[in-house]
Amino acid sequence: MSEQIIQLPTPGESILETHERILRAGEIVPIELPGGVPAWIAVSHRAVSEVLDDKVFGKHPAHCPALRDGTIPADWPLRALTDAEHMLNQDGAEHRRLRQTINKAFTPARIAALEPRIQWIADELADSFPAGDEVDLIANYTTPLPVRVICELFGVPADEQPQLKDWTLTIVSVTSSGEEAQAAMAAMGGYFAELLQRKRAEPGDDLTSALLAANAENELTDSELISMLWLVIVAGHETTVHLLGNAVVALREFPEQLARAQAGNRWADVVEEALRYRSSVVGALMRYPRTDVTVAGVRIAAGTPTLWHGGVGRDPLRYSDAEVFDIDHEHKDQLAFGRGPHFCLGAPLARLESRIALATLFTRYPELTLAVDAKEIEYTVQISTVGPVALPVRLGPAA
Repeated sequence: MSEQIIQLPTPGESILETHERILRAGEIVPIELPGGVPAWIAVSHRAVSEVLDDKVFGKHPAHCPALRDGTIPADWPLRALTDAEHMLNQDGAEHRRLRQTINKAFTPARIAALEPRIQWIADELADSFPAGDEVDLIANYTTPLPVRVICELFGVPADEQPQLKDWTLTIVSVTSSGEEAQAAMAAMGGYFAELLQRKRAEPGDDLTSALLAANAENELTDSELISMLWLVIVAGHETTVHLLGNAVVALREFPEQLARAQAGNRWADVVEEALRYRSSVVGALMRYPRTDVTVAGVRIAAGTPTLWHGGVGRDPLRYSDAEVFDIDHEHKDQLAFGRGPHFCLGAPLARLESRIALATLFTRYPELTLAVDAKEIEYTVQISTVGPVALPVRLGPAA
């Protein structure tokens, strides 16, 4: 294990370079979060598995004394994420109580039924690319597709969707001040309170209405429903936006893999390999050990913020040729979506959206190439996710 403490983000260094240093620094790595907050991040498959599986780790911020005693200030930018009372920050029976309600509405059948609509949105976006030699895929494809899918799923009107995206960017960016992040969180909460009122008055064929129906006996308060909407809608698009961007870059860096995917219609394999090779989730939300604990041979003090890195799929101790993007890689025991009670609820939707989006894009534009060198791409400066800020491409002739 490296003794060096890595700042996340590191001033003067691209966020991707910082994450690459973290992945090379050891199985579990000491880091410094914005504001000088010390933390650990598990990197290897062994370390991540221990953090996910050991019940000594809790999710609720009450397990972190520094968040309660003033050591971490009230205006810390990440408090909008750490202090939120949604189900991702809950443990045990409380987590199960919240999750069982969303499970009633967010069913596999409902997700599978979205395929025709996702395909329609992908086709419409591909038909609407602006004229010119270059197109920014992030602005014109990989962002609007998952935003529209998740917002339509929850009954958010099209003209209100851009505001949700803006609030999300403010909340997750480490360049936002604590005041800005908290204000965006409050504004989004107010919006979801209004959305609940609308759906109570006029239920529709959407997940917000289904959530209200599943909560007919008022097991959840409005505050809990609002937190649930925030979590699922934000997580339901932000991670997929970056997964798609990362996948496109990888396919152009490894053109032989793109050719194999095109020849064999292996887009589901592309998605799994993108999740392994460059997961969009890099700092999964914090856990806190209730007592001192040892992870991959390293002692972690009780209450210390502990994250796990989505780059676990690049662990050379677990995967052969881990640095190579290869759609034939074995994806058994994939940890990109976590494991256990907090396994990502939206994993089936993310996989479905990504498969359709990539297949549509490269079927329409089989000769698509990057318009810049991959090393010149700027990446998002966020704690939880990483992906291209912009992705200029040359589409080439349409098929």
